[in-house]
Amino acid sequence: MQQTVFGSLDSFRKGSIEIIQGKAENYAFSNVFEVASLAPPYQKTVVGKNLKFVVESLRAEGDSPWFAAAHDEFTVVMDGEVTVHFIKPATPGSLAPADSEGTVKLDGQPEGQSMGYVKLRRGHQALLPAGIAYQFRSVKPGVVLVQTILGPNSVEKWAEICLH
Repeated sequence: MQQTVFGSLDSFRKGSIEIIQGKAENYAFSNVFEVASLAPPYQKTVVGKNLKFVVESLRAEGDSPWFAAAHDEFTVVMDGEVTVHFIKPATPGSLAPADSEGTVKLDGQPEGQSMGYVKLRRGHQALLPAGIAYQFRSVKPGVVLVQTILGPNSVEKWAEICLH
């Protein structure tokens, strides 16, 4: 009987991929826990890409900067416990230009109305709504994935994280 083992920031095993057809350099394979373990807190490291859409791995540790996007984003906690705080800006559309793509890092906490927070644990998911500021907070290190559009804060370092 096969047993599924879910990794964590503290306990993961680097996997592998067997190429059936094609060349190894046409494939990317990374471990989100390993990527987060080697990254500074809240660096948005791209671990998956489909056209302009990306999945980013973030090491959740302490308080993140405040972020916003002109489009909806989506997050899932892979390890640990993370609280996401939300602020509705005083001026709608003021945080991320309407034609921008990807996450915008804000300079400090934006002015506006607190919309509360969600507390997420492993496997929990949350929508990060368009035009709303959000901040991740984590007491202990963990791992968060964010689905978004490739943007100025997305870090691509494929040569460092992929197996060939």
